[in-house]
Amino acid sequence: MESTSQSSSKNQQPIAAVLLSRAHDPEETKRILTEKIQQRPLFLTPSSPPPSDARAARRREREKKRLSRKKALKPKPLSANERRKLGLYDVPRSGQKYVLFEPLHQLWLGYIREILGNEIHTGGEGAASKLTSADFHGAEVEVVRSGCVSRVGLKGIVIKDSRFTFEVVTKKNQRKLVPKEGTVFRIEVPLATTVTGTVEEGRSVDNKQQQQQTEAEEQKMIFEVHGEQFQFRSADRANKKFRSHFSKIL
Repeated sequence: MESTSQSSSKNQQPIAAVLLSRAHDPEETKRILTEKIQQRPLFLTPSSPPPSDARAARRREREKKRLSRKKALKPKPLSANERRKLGLYDVPRSGQKYVLFEPLHQLWLGYIREILGNEIHTGGEGAASKLTSADFHGAEVEVVRSGCVSRVGLKGIVIKDSRFTFEVVTKKNQRKLVPKEGTVFRIEVPLATTVTGTVEEGRSVDNKQQQQQTEAEEQKMIFEVHGEQFQFRSADRANKKFRSHFSKIL
């Protein structure tokens, strides 16, 4: 009877107490079971916000639908590959005419005169740094030196200023793609014109002869730009600070 009562009391003990009794004495077993297992706090992390009334739930649902609809109506910007596939930057053949880009060239002349300021007359490092940071869309460039001899003498208005190339339209209404690497471009910026005249009058009013000689001399400031020195996009060049350094090409 005693053996059966002892076995029944062991069966009523929790399995943790039975396992601890095999390694520790009864007092240590009771202490570990009480402190480490039975009275051990259990920290719970809530997986959902606290419950609210139905009115607040409906308001949140309407706000969620409104934001999702607003996000769906907002057009997603096109990637670079999609813009190239759609041909957004391609100039159609009907638009590759020199006459169409002459007004753009006149706007660029006013822009570059304003950028250079008084340094357009003196040149120097200040004018060079401003010129390398300028935008060349609309500039008339001429190839004076190139690794490819057939490109020398090519002249036209820049219609696209990319990182490594200039896309120009010549006076023969031809679109040419000129790489910047190994190419020296000449840019002419005309200054204000000066007009001088002389008037001579005769004795009588009837036989009055007017001799007016008008001479317009257009002075130009000529810059030569090395294409390898500014192989950047026009938007990146605007915020870039160029420093003078040695170049093997020069």
